[in-house]
Amino acid sequence: MRNIPVQYWGISMSKHAREHCAQRWRALCAYDGTSFAGWQSQPNGNGVQDHIEARLAAVFKTPIRIHGSGRTDAGVHARGQVFHFDAEWRHEPDKLRKALKVGLPPGVQIKSICQAAPDFHARLSATGKRYCYHLYQGDADPFRRPFVWCLERPQRLDTAAMVAAAAVLRGRHDFSAYAADNGGELESPVRELRRLDLAASGRSVKLTFEANGFLYKMVRSLTGALVAVGEGRLSVADVQRLLDAQVRTAEVETCPPQGLFLEKVFYA
Repeated sequence: MRNIPVQYWGISMSKHAREHCAQRWRALCAYDGTSFAGWQSQPNGNGVQDHIEARLAAVFKTPIRIHGSGRTDAGVHARGQVFHFDAEWRHEPDKLRKALKVGLPPGVQIKSICQAAPDFHARLSATGKRYCYHLYQGDADPFRRPFVWCLERPQRLDTAAMVAAAAVLRGRHDFSAYAADNGGELESPVRELRRLDLAASGRSVKLTFEANGFLYKMVRSLTGALVAVGEGRLSVADVQRLLDAQVRTAEVETCPPQGLFLEKVFYA
């Protein structure tokens, strides 16, 4: 294929020249995942990635691929998703943020953009992530319901038992029993769960997970197990037994997506 020059921000440049001078940008975004088919690009164009890439293409007049820190499933939210892309921008970074803001769905916000080192990679450079899962004991009001798992049960959760089970799960383990097969490439099931805290206030319960990495649906599976402990369907000993067995069984429930938030991605 011929290397045909194209007009790029008022300058005629070849594809090779554009790639040579492109800068790497690191962006932080938040989204309400309710109406999206997850983070990753989808055939129907309704991944959060699709909407951001469409806006970048409109700004730069050329397709631009973005690379996220990781995928979130349909219905999962983010306050601190990170992505990077390569493009030449001659103005202040905040002007780029404002340019991207126009035309994005109201459920997506670009919080910040800054220039990154050429070798920065949103996924490969990450050293850890923090997720939070929000539970509500009862029927939450319509303004809160899209962001919590409503547990309409006759009895309140035994949060003391849940705290005891969380202590079993913290640390470096093979989490095969608390993950799902995504049909992708094989990866080590060993993760270091550095933090697993529970905070209760009234009918609300917040679980905070922090690790060097997470397996597919690991947070939602761990949450399902902790809720089962809180309801008396599993014991703390059962949580340990499942962890040691390293095999996923029907005893572990994958909880709904709407209570889950990607809070922060850590970098060195």
